Amino acid sequence: MNEMQKLGYALNQFAGLTEADFAMSMPFWHFKEFKKGDAYNDFKSVCKYLGFVTEGAFRSYIIAEKSGQEKNVFLSLKHGFVVAFKSFINQAPCDYRTQAIADSQVLCISHSDLLALYAQSHNWERFGRLLAQEGFNMTIDRLESFIMRLPEERYLDLINKYPDVFNEIPLYHISSYLGIQGPSLSRIRKRISGK
Repeated sequence: MNEMQKLGYALNQFAGLTEADFAMSMPFWHFKEFKKGDAYNDFKSVCKYLGFVTEGAFRSYIIAEKSGQEKNVFLSLKHGFVVAFKSFINQAPCDYRTQAIADSQVLCISHSDLLALYAQSHNWERFGRLLAQEGFNMTIDRLESFIMRLPEERYLDLINKYPDVFNEIPLYHISSYLGIQGPSLSRIRKRISGK
């Protein structure tokens, strides 16, 4: 299965888009490569592209004003979407940065091309609604996990959702995403592997 076929399959699984729906979009998708450390979207810039990660991984992060410490907010992994949801949907400046944390390949579609698809097809319009719901759910899940779950529970949720995450992302990025220090992550991993 080539990368476009993987994208078509993912869109079908995500929103029920048919082969005909996907064919309508094919001229709009563009292949982009990112080296580790490259920006997908910068702080205070408008996110113009929705990307489907075919290889690699990305992180969205903030830099704490007082400490200067980077804190990972979202992860975008292989065969998932990379996008600054709020910025993309509202076409407004983004409050965080999105960066490749490994050499990565992405199939991208612009906001304007996606709007053109919405205007042509109810199925693509449905995709847009589901994409907005996905962004909302992802944000609420992150918020609730910090309020309602212990670090160990956040860790277990992460490995249940992304079993290969430790093969794809350095530990210090994972500990930042989980909101814990590296030594705490090591203790959690050791405790769980001993069960």
